[in-house]
Amino acid sequence: MKRRVDGVLLLDKPAGMTSNAALQKARRLYQAAKAGHTGTLDPFATGLLPLCFGEATKFSQHLLDADKTYRAVLQLGVRTSTGDPEGTVLESRPVRVTLADVQALLPRFTGEFLQTPPMHSALKRDGRPLYSYAHRGLEVPREPRRVVVHRLEILDFAGDRLTLLVQCGKGFYVRTLADDLGEALGCGAHLQALTRLAVGSLRLEAATDLATLEALTPEQRQARLLSVDTLIAELPRLDLDTEAAWQLNHGQAIWRAGLRVGEHYRAYDPQGRFLGLVVVNDEGKAAPKRLVAAPEPA
Repeated sequence: MKRRVDGVLLLDKPAGMTSNAALQKARRLYQAAKAGHTGTLDPFATGLLPLCFGEATKFSQHLLDADKTYRAVLQLGVRTSTGDPEGTVLESRPVRVTLADVQALLPRFTGEFLQTPPMHSALKRDGRPLYSYAHRGLEVPREPRRVVVHRLEILDFAGDRLTLLVQCGKGFYVRTLADDLGEALGCGAHLQALTRLAVGSLRLEAATDLATLEALTPEQRQARLLSVDTLIAELPRLDLDTEAAWQLNHGQAIWRAGLRVGEHYRAYDPQGRFLGLVVVNDEGKAAPKRLVAAPEPA
């Protein structure tokens, strides 16, 4: 029997499982009526997969747009059709690369630059995802997109294995980085393993794996859920009195001194209950943008 469940679960996704399969397994454990994730991880990838239940799904876009941090293991000397271990080998080359060679190239892939999305991606062309063309052996033109890498560091380098820490913005493809860096090094490379360490302020260290989740009691499982407002915790807080909270819940914009036009706030009632997301309109009033439904009666 499905029930209303509101909250955020930080899941440590295992390798060999799609993000949707992990979501559906967690959803069944919680018997949740509504659930969604905040950006997929490829089946071979592991790490942090924030899952949203119930009212939290209304705010999942904020994590889709958030910065991500990864630990990426690159296999030098081998290029694959997908840029990762799931593709077929296209070519192999000898690896004659030093640590200094890698260090010299990292600034090229740091900051803002243009990156061409891979064919094996969900981006659409003429209404169809690129991977559907790739599966038929077709390659179509792709427009390079402006991406940003805030941090790119070498964690380990041993022979033909290079491990990098990558902190990047929305829309960045780590396997494209692997392929491009491999070409720049002259030996080719592909992304052998990928672990997502963080999404915005959320960290892998706080995540639960599926085996642990399954072994918990329903009460312990419920205790693993973070509050809905976790997804927008970086936004400033707006505390309202009883009248203002009532007005907001009934779709009315409210005035408060010091609000800046265009600014987003997370709003709370006098009891500290999260009401939802508001945005300051051109009149300088906080208008409801996305509100949470009132909790069901006990």
